[in-house]
Amino acid sequence: MNDTSSFRLVLEHALSHSLAHLENLEHSPVAASASLHSLRERLAKPLNSESMPAERVIDELVADTAGGIIGSAGGRFFGWVIGGSLPAALAADWLTSAWDQNAASYSCGPAEAVIEEVCGDWLKDLLGLPRHASFALTSGCQMAHVTALAAARHALLAGRGWQVERDGLCGAPRIRILSGDQFHGSILRAMRLLGMGTGAVTGLRTNQAGQLDAATLEQALQEAPDTPTIVLLQAGDLNIGAYDCFAELIPLAHRYDAWVHVDGAFGLWANVSARYKHLLAGVEQADSWATDGHKWLNVPYGSGFAFVAHPQAHRNAMSYEASYISHNDQVREQKDWNPDWSRRGRGVAAYAALRQLGRQGVAALIERCCDAAYSLATGIAALPGAELVWEPTINQGLVRFLDQRPHATEAEHDAWTDAVTSAVLASGEALFSNTTWRGKRCMRVSVCNWQTSSQDVARTVAAVAQVLRAQNG
Repeated sequence: MNDTSSFRLVLEHALSHSLAHLENLEHSPVAASASLHSLRERLAKPLNSESMPAERVIDELVADTAGGIIGSAGGRFFGWVIGGSLPAALAADWLTSAWDQNAASYSCGPAEAVIEEVCGDWLKDLLGLPRHASFALTSGCQMAHVTALAAARHALLAGRGWQVERDGLCGAPRIRILSGDQFHGSILRAMRLLGMGTGAVTGLRTNQAGQLDAATLEQALQEAPDTPTIVLLQAGDLNIGAYDCFAELIPLAHRYDAWVHVDGAFGLWANVSARYKHLLAGVEQADSWATDGHKWLNVPYGSGFAFVAHPQAHRNAMSYEASYISHNDQVREQKDWNPDWSRRGRGVAAYAALRQLGRQGVAALIERCCDAAYSLATGIAALPGAELVWEPTINQGLVRFLDQRPHATEAEHDAWTDAVTSAVLASGEALFSNTTWRGKRCMRVSVCNWQTSSQDVARTVAAVAQVLRAQNG
């Protein structure tokens, strides 16, 4: 008979520590306060020779990481597009670990296989994607890109008589990818992982709104009309949340037999909101899409979703058969659609989050974050010495801080912006990150957490105001 008492004690300790962390977020510094030296000194101790009680391991782990846990789970983290964890999603993630299934196959985890089936259908419906599209639950948008672009690679090369999964890329036709110049670095990583190379990516000039122009795209397509081509479009870029014009660009790309992939890491979720879905008009015409769950759906890391409008290309790019693997034609085998073979049940937390929120709750979450981003960006920009660089269209905005000395240069404004952002970080009241956009250093305003409230916004604006007063003497 299994003795579960050891589980009960250590899990009670973990629960106590977890609740203390969550309950103290409002009163704790958002940024890490421990130094790299301190963390290494505490954590890099000699490995013990003898076993030790599990609850002591957890207690010491919490003590040794004190000050090294960023408050990204709370409502005043605005540095990157990182969501928190909804209560149901966090609890479901705990269950996922307790169940300890290998969710690669129905035979290893029947319930989790069905959960992923259901999640895929719910997500396609919510995001306005074709019902016939295949899907994969991945570790994040990075691997969702890899999955979708592997399907694109298969389809484009198979159309030219090349079986890339069998013959590799040596001697294969070279694939190119055309994108606006504001694409995310995860696309470059995906191209490296897929053997297509970063040199195959061409960043095309975008307009002042961050959008790829149809004439610019068509000119690039015409320059090498016989080259197998992937066109990457943005559904919410990382700096200003820009959306390409899908209704115009997707049919254009298809006229040149290009595969259209949409990077919708967070912006694809706007399609759930009646207020913002016009930004995604025509997006359903694409060939593949990638998004995250650990951003706007607010599930724990890591959760990504890939969708492919051509299921056979998707499966051909991912599936593999071996003699020791059981197959059942009545069930969906996750390993036929994912790059991972050994994998946790990523659908459990997503399933729980979707059930907790419901359709209206997801839309309300999106709109609440967008409202907070607008209030935060415009509130900071209204402070003396601040400037609004980009008013949020969705949940992303840019502000800049101007050096108040007479005849200050652009370089001095850039340095001042970095200094103010660092001072806000040091205050512990909020966390922002910096970026360079159109040649200017800016502070990014990114709101993606279900807990961010109007009180958090007001507290943060007040903190920035205090920093500006102190910095200006």
